[in-house]
Amino acid sequence: MRRTVCALARYQDCQAALDFLTSAFGFRVHETSKDEEGRIKHAELLVDDDIIMIGPGAPGGPGVYVAVDDADAHHDRARAAGARITMPLVDQSYGSREYACADPEGNTWYFGTYRP
Repeated sequence: MRRTVCALARYQDCQAALDFLTSAFGFRVHETSKDEEGRIKHAELLVDDDIIMIGPGAPGGPGVYVAVDDADAHHDRARAAGARITMPLVDQSYGSREYACADPEGNTWYFGTYRP
């Protein structure tokens, strides 16, 4: 599969981010690259057939939207894993059920049933 656009998030602690993103959101590790000290310098996570890349740097930015089949179950899993919910579950006028949360380093993640 040839991908043209991938989401990217930056973290001060990429290993902790990888652990959180897989446990809270159910992402799967596709690939990781480490530096000489064993720190992650690049990682790719799978969400269905899509990829989210993470790497070292200052966290923050506009956020990432990920389509999910069951927003309620996803929300509950993320909250149980320690995600800080920044927008509660809501039914949008365009037909999506969605919520937003922040990961431990402050990156904003949006999850909903809308699939553009």
